[in-house]
Amino acid sequence: MKVGCLNSSSVKTRNLIKKTFAELINEKKELNKVTVTELVKRADITRSTFYTHYENIYEVAKEYQLQTIDLLCNDDLILYSKDDIKKYFENIIQCLKDNEETYRLLLSANESVYFLEKLKNIATEKIYDALKFTYNDKFLDLNISFFMNGVMMEFLKYFRNESDYSLDDLLFNMKNWFDKIFD
Repeated sequence: MKVGCLNSSSVKTRNLIKKTFAELINEKKELNKVTVTELVKRADITRSTFYTHYENIYEVAKEYQLQTIDLLCNDDLILYSKDDIKKYFENIIQCLKDNEETYRLLLSANESVYFLEKLKNIATEKIYDALKFTYNDKFLDLNISFFMNGVMMEFLKYFRNESDYSLDDLLFNMKNWFDKIFD
């Protein structure tokens, strides 16, 4: 982030840049096809305004990803039990619902797989830390990996409009799968 202090005008400008960026990603489907030129034209801002806030398109994408990861994967949240993990799932789904349009735009791009991998790794670590002392199974890592890979694939399909299921359906099934795997 280039701007040191974010006043209300800077926040509005950054939000406009990110919103326009998300629209372009949705249309182009690939990050490397989005240019600063078309972004500033569509956002009706000058190039210098863009470069005051960001060094390049990739920095906009990175900020979007980090902001989303912060929303979904609160590092202060420590999970101690299976019930905590299920509540964590509920929080993730609620966050996805609250920001559904943004995620739908961001996850329509091919680069979203990298983003989902980051989310999966953070959630996997939280689940592992919560279960490692209470779930006595030599396949704990493998079970968590299978579970989280399935969950992330379903999220991707949902946000790309390739799923017949709602986020509530996914939450219901996440909890059921979790109970079956980690009984």
